[in-house]
Formats: sequence, C-alpha cells, structure tokens
Amino acid sequence: MYHRVRFGEKEVTVLLGIRLKEIREDKKLSQGDIERASGLKRCYVSRVENGHTVPSVETLEKMARALDVPIYQLFYEGEEPPTPPPTKLRNKEIWGNSGRPRRYLARLVLALQQMSPDNRQLILTMAHRVTRRRSRKATTTN
Repeated sequence: MYHRVRFGEKEVTVLLGIRLKEIREDKKLSQGDIERASGLKRCYVSRVENGHTVPSVETLEKMARALDVPIYQLFYEGEEPPTPPPTKLRNKEIWGNSGRPRRYLARLVLALQQMSPDNRQLILTMAHRVTRRRSRKATTTN
C-alpha cells in the first residue's frame, strides 16, 4: 500500500523511497549494508527511504549499484525495462538513423568523446556560430 502525498515532487520522492525500501528488504539488506556498498551514510539512506530527501541521479545510481539492480527498477516494478512511448517520427527517416549518416554520426560521437572538454566546447561554439550565420543569411535573402 502506497502513501500518496499531494505535493507533486514530494509524491514522487515518497514513492521512490518506498520503492527503494521494498527492494532493499526483498534482498534482505539493512541500511548499514547499503551504507557500506554505496558509501552513503545510513541516516541519508533512511531520509531517502522515508521521503524526506530528494536524491540526485548520482545518488540513485549509487543506490542501484548497492542494491544490484538496474536504475530503471527504482522507478518501475516490471521485470523488463518499460517500452518507450511511440514517437511521431517513428515512420520517418531521421538523419543519422541508418546507412552512411549513421556511420558518420558514430565517428563524430567517438571523436567528441575523446576530445578534452575545452576542445569540445570550442568545436560546439564554432558550429553554433556557423549555423547562426547561415540562418541570418537565409532570413536576409527572403
């Protein structure tokens, strides 16, 4: 039985805390076990489980690792990951979705991952400036 609170984010926090506690108890782990496995303080684990604290994504990742579950199970009770909702673009060809554009996009992503943050920011800034210039030229010629 879930206790629902009417305050939007607070409701999600309470339900998430209940879910974390259920998973922990199903695995017969104590809050101290989670503390040792995740590095989070036991009192913090208790505050999250009781809905008093909103955990960050990083904290949820630590808790999921400590509980030995994929992170989606903290939000979803099924055995398999939920199926994504259908999108309007499903039947349309999206650039980078297949063939040569996909291979190019994969190489681009790999190159960006290997760059330093400063170089990556420089590339993205230059790309932004180029697209702004193109959009200005298009609006002045029309």
